Amino acid sequence: MLKPLRIGLFGAGLLLLGLTLYQIPLVKSRVGWRIFRATTYLNGILHPLGAVPTALPTATDDGPRPAATPSPRPSPTVMAEAPTPTPTRPPLPARVLLPAPPFEDEKKFPNNCGPATLTMALRMYGWNGDQFDISEIIKPRPDDRNVNPDELKWWVEHNAGWLRTEYRVNGDLARLKALLAAGFAVIIEKTFTFDSPYWPGDDLWAAHYVLVTGYDEGSRTFIAQDAYHGPNRNLSYERLEQEWEPFNHLYLLVFLPEEEEALRALLGSDWDPDTNRQNALRDTQAATRARPDDAFAWFNYGSNLVYFERYSEAVAAYSQARKIGLPQRMMRYQFGPFIADFHADQLDDLLAITQDTLDKAGYKWSEEAWLWKGYALLRKGDLAAARKAWETALSVHPRYCDAEYAINTYIQPLYPLESCIP
Repeated sequence: MLKPLRIGLFGAGLLLLGLTLYQIPLVKSRVGWRIFRATTYLNGILHPLGAVPTALPTATDDGPRPAATPSPRPSPTVMAEAPTPTPTRPPLPARVLLPAPPFEDEKKFPNNCGPATLTMALRMYGWNGDQFDISEIIKPRPDDRNVNPDELKWWVEHNAGWLRTEYRVNGDLARLKALLAAGFAVIIEKTFTFDSPYWPGDDLWAAHYVLVTGYDEGSRTFIAQDAYHGPNRNLSYERLEQEWEPFNHLYLLVFLPEEEEALRALLGSDWDPDTNRQNALRDTQAATRARPDDAFAWFNYGSNLVYFERYSEAVAAYSQARKIGLPQRMMRYQFGPFIADFHADQLDDLLAITQDTLDKAGYKWSEEAWLWKGYALLRKGDLAAARKAWETALSVHPRYCDAEYAINTYIQPLYPLESCIP
């Protein structure tokens, strides 16, 4: 009788010791992702995960419509401007290599490429912090799978106010080289490939930020500081273009206030965010005509339509992208389909794609999916479920502005929005 009791007490003691050690941040960061990976893989066996679902049939004007139409946090009205020509510039040097900043290793904190890459960009201007100074504010939960460019920009504006930051879409290799030749390192969002699957049938595709610090025309390569793979990594022009396209060719710049005029001149009409999006809309529409089987061209076109609040057209573009086939985790990082579905009253489809995103993020770790699932539930009349979804979003991303706005507006005023984070 005593032997089983001793074994039981010993096992309980080991469990208690393990739980205690797991609370140590260093241990948690090293072990937590392995536990997540194992449980996600097991869940993928029990509940198979597959491709992004194709779009559900589009509702027609003859069908029933909701009596009440909740509205997410409002955004300014966008007025598109006609693009203006970019002035002719002198030839670029054949090789540019900016001084690489002290390297910041993302592996210290999983899924932290955004804060780690921003850290390296800030160090080029003398900042002495590290990725944890950034992630503890905009990504305090290690299981949060994504940091948006809006969050990176917000952090600089509120915590490194002596610097400026802007991001644009529709970049190309010539723009990237021109910025580097002028002394500006560039953060881009690109494709990342996992080393091993998180579930059976995992396509291993994900998003990743890198800091581009040089190029070489002779070898046709860019030089990037990659927080996961290491410093001074070579990326061929062709590979970078291929891996950049899925993210609407997004690029982010950190600069001093006195460098703004030079940057304005370099970007030309793309300095204005609305004109930049108008240029992107034109170019991505042309890309869908030139490459009608390119799912990313259709997805980018949809995202630029969303910017101009052309939601029904965006739904059609995203539907075509999904029909051709998108990576399994696509909507973990980009949320235009959620926004378009909501505004076009495609609520069943919105519930389907937000749930698919949550299934592939460990059943919880996507605050944006929870936000838009909550709005779909609200419009369907389930206020209690909507509130639960928004509260879950806040458990993933504390002080998340859009979730706080939703609760304040449709549940009860609880949060001071002036202190929230995008």
